[in-house]
Amino acid sequence: MFFKMLLFALPIMATGILQTLYSMADNIIVGQFSGDPNALGAVGSTSSLTNLTINLLIGISVGTSVVVSQAFGAKNENMVSRVVHTALITGLIGGVAFMGIGFLVSKPALVLMGTREELLDGALLYFRIICIGIPATAIYNFGAAILRSVGDSKTPLIILSSSGLINVGLNFLFVIFCNMSVEGVAIATIVSQYLSAIAVIAVLFTRRDECYGFSPSKLSFDTSLFIRIIRFGIPSGIQSSIFSFSNVLLTSGINSLGSSAIKAYTISSNIDAITYTACNAFHQASLTFTGQNFGAGKPDRIKKVAFFSLLQVLVMSILIAQIELLFSDQLINLYISNSDAAKAEITQITKDLMLLLLSTYFICGLMDVLSGIMKGMGYAIIPMLISVTFICGFRIMWRFLVFPLPQFNTPTGLMLCYVFSWSLTAIAFIPFIIAKIVKLKRKKKQESRDYATV
Repeated sequence: MFFKMLLFALPIMATGILQTLYSMADNIIVGQFSGDPNALGAVGSTSSLTNLTINLLIGISVGTSVVVSQAFGAKNENMVSRVVHTALITGLIGGVAFMGIGFLVSKPALVLMGTREELLDGALLYFRIICIGIPATAIYNFGAAILRSVGDSKTPLIILSSSGLINVGLNFLFVIFCNMSVEGVAIATIVSQYLSAIAVIAVLFTRRDECYGFSPSKLSFDTSLFIRIIRFGIPSGIQSSIFSFSNVLLTSGINSLGSSAIKAYTISSNIDAITYTACNAFHQASLTFTGQNFGAGKPDRIKKVAFFSLLQVLVMSILIAQIELLFSDQLINLYISNSDAAKAEITQITKDLMLLLLSTYFICGLMDVLSGIMKGMGYAIIPMLISVTFICGFRIMWRFLVFPLPQFNTPTGLMLCYVFSWSLTAIAFIPFIIAKIVKLKRKKKQESRDYATV
């Protein structure tokens, strides 16, 4: 099982890293070649708000992963098919709804976050264009969740790598040759998102003879399965959004420290995201394998899933983080033009942030895997409540009570709350996982006794 899980997680990790690299390319190209000194800061000012919107939809797609993986593990092919078609309709409707919400809240949200006046127009333009791509992002993530739930993690990698290359090519075309700024990288992004959505639907259509394939003739909305998806998905979406919501508040703190801090935070977040996507791959693996074994009623295998996924994420997150720290100077220089008068200051702040976060990112990885195990076993509300308390609540407390203190009123002083919130959340997950496995083992033993009696 160890190598099966690893082979499942590696394509997801590669997919996430490629997606991150393409996002990094947006920032590198707009920072180096747009000729607009405010472009990088404008894009960076929207990152938390963009993630807040998209992560809620991605979180809801986790509900699809849980329901499909449990039905697939139980070999209920009819249910798998009905979940697939209901989930795709849900993704489309949800994506359109969130696109509209994004347009409505964009300006007041950016103002509330304390976006600096010289960055506001560029940030608003970039975010509104990105909102146009939200329906495509939703469709892709729901489709990718379906494929991963049945054990196919390679196809999403192929789709994303192909559309990502187009994204980078369009970045160069719009920014360098068409003399565009933030609008150029935004348009390139949404084009690649719609190509990804079309590709994932096409793949599911070619597999229409499989239980998880897409067929227009089978397209229907099953209310009971929608409720199951939402029952798992909404708490997961809220849990994902809580991270982003707390980051929105932290961004307001960064905005108060000046333009150099904003740029450093943007660069550090881009580089750190590589480690996060690696951790998230093992989150997906733990959720899928736990869900399938939970559906099959195999508690002993769930214990193995937990041990292997925790070990894998620990090793991989430390390895990737150390590589990033080793090449920190080279990575930072990709973002900052030599003509930037504040280059030395931005570089030093970025290196301080990277050292703090990357040295402790393995804790975030352990937290993500534990969350995936809980979701795979059917827990939905509890992970959300734990995250509300220890991610959102703790970070809000830190932002408004600790950060204003002179000794913590720095970028690293603000970001220190990440380490504490990851640790508290991970510790809180453990007793619930143990209790659920024990309960499942007792249920399995009772069923065996009842069968023997019959």
